[in-house]
Amino acid sequence: MRIAVEGCCHGELDKIYETIGYLEKKEGVKVDLLLCCGDFQAVRNEGDMKCMAVPAKYRTMQTFYKYYSGEKKAPVLTIFIGGNHEASNHLQELPYGGWVAPNIYYLGYAGIIRYKGIRIGGASGIFKSHDYRKGHYEFPPYGPDTLRSVYHIRNIDVYKLKQIQMPIDIFMSHDWPRGIYNYGCTQELLRKKKFLRQEVETNTLGSPAAAELLEHLQPSYWFSAHLHVKFAAMMQHAPKASGSSRTTKFLSLDKCLPHREFLQVVEFPDRTDSAEGLEYDPEWLAILKSTNGLQKTTPQPWNPPMNNGLHQRWNFSPSEAEMMQVLDDMNGELAIPDNFSRTVPAYDPANPQPRAVPSCSTNPQTTELCATLGLTDLYAQKAQLLLDPGGADGAMAGENDDGDDAHSTGSADEPSEYPTDTSGLSNSCNPDEITIEDEWEEEEKVEEDVGGEGKQVAAGACDSKKREAGEEDLLSPSGHVSGRMVLPEPKSGDSTGRVALSPMSLPPPTKSAPAGGEEGASDDAEEETPVVRIPKRTSDESEATAGGTGVTPRIKRRNQVIYAAVDDDDENES
Repeated sequence: MRIAVEGCCHGELDKIYETIGYLEKKEGVKVDLLLCCGDFQAVRNEGDMKCMAVPAKYRTMQTFYKYYSGEKKAPVLTIFIGGNHEASNHLQELPYGGWVAPNIYYLGYAGIIRYKGIRIGGASGIFKSHDYRKGHYEFPPYGPDTLRSVYHIRNIDVYKLKQIQMPIDIFMSHDWPRGIYNYGCTQELLRKKKFLRQEVETNTLGSPAAAELLEHLQPSYWFSAHLHVKFAAMMQHAPKASGSSRTTKFLSLDKCLPHREFLQVVEFPDRTDSAEGLEYDPEWLAILKSTNGLQKTTPQPWNPPMNNGLHQRWNFSPSEAEMMQVLDDMNGELAIPDNFSRTVPAYDPANPQPRAVPSCSTNPQTTELCATLGLTDLYAQKAQLLLDPGGADGAMAGENDDGDDAHSTGSADEPSEYPTDTSGLSNSCNPDEITIEDEWEEEEKVEEDVGGEGKQVAAGACDSKKREAGEEDLLSPSGHVSGRMVLPEPKSGDSTGRVALSPMSLPPPTKSAPAGGEEGASDDAEEETPVVRIPKRTSDESEATAGGTGVTPRIKRRNQVIYAAVDDDDENES
């Protein structure tokens, strides 16, 4: 089975599917599944575009609406998670996941499903400490604050995932697990993305919540995006009491642009006696059912129950009886129904509606799943709360916020799980974080003054190893470039420091996407890891030029190139 993994999608579905089609034709293979690691941008119409956290002048419709309207159908089954540039009102309709278009499935705030026996999980959004303990209280039309807080991951969703006990094959997050950069070639990462140095050196880059999930779930593969760079790592976990040591292969990929490494294909052995389509996961459904009463739609800080003597139940890992009850609720049918339905009109290029307002519709898929399992439709509950603040739903939404009830399932007075986290206060310059338009304009001017001095191609230890292997370029109709990764040796952490272990036996990486340039091959590739590489341009981040000042220059926030017609790398090189 071949699974294609894509970094940040940014609504470029036509280009992504075109690249996969080219790969299939050139290699004579068939891609079974596409995984997208966030910034999917499932924008249906102009109203949805107003719910996406990007400056107005960079909002473009892209191509998702064609798949939503039925004009096109995804040629490959696609599963995705949310990032920090999404049509949030659309995704909020599906808190437990569902079809956003035929053959395109969203995992929800957090979710686990099965495909041909492979267990795939994910968590949407990015981590920000100041919103982590809140409920999902946002509702369209969003204000300046909620437009961004709506995509911040919440502790309740991480808590649900931490109840999982059965092995996970693949897990997806948009931002990286904190510390994962220590298990790959850190120097190469910093050569590509110089602005990350401060956060790497202070160990503040990435999500502490994702790091906690990585340690708990220990999936075979973990895929991420967000930082717009290809980076591979291998982490060997300390053995759990119940089993042997496990290794996670981490891969982050770039955004969908020409000359970027945004696609990778991973091969999995076929698993016999497994269903053909997508299936619900009984362990995950049992967790959703048992934790339903913990969910909030208010902004008051709250912590899930812990083993501190204050709660009737704090362990929600499902028993066999609970999973059997879920199977009974589903009438023994775990296949995810093909029940996509449009809830708002699709964008019509012949009849644009620039003054369209954001929609706030309930989704029949969510309604059906909630009725089957007895779950709460958070979106519908919040809508009811806004219409009737004093009603029964309003009381239920905030019943345990004070944490004083002895039988409460929540703990408002307990400290945050990450009391020392500084993600909301970081002063490092992160080009992947969109703030207000004024900052975009100001930093654009700063980079023009700097003059793009960050074009440095000096190679470190990682690059010298890469030169030992052969190079091959592939040309696609759309000019997309990607190469195969070199997997680092697995590392593990202990009290004496990180120790490099012997290389593991890994499936050979496959070509992920076509590249531009002349074709050529070499037979001198490394024996232990067959690879194909391409010469790549380095990123344009500027380095400090004032000697001895220690001042980091301001760097242009580069996400705007996603919404521009021309790659800024090309502009700077011209």
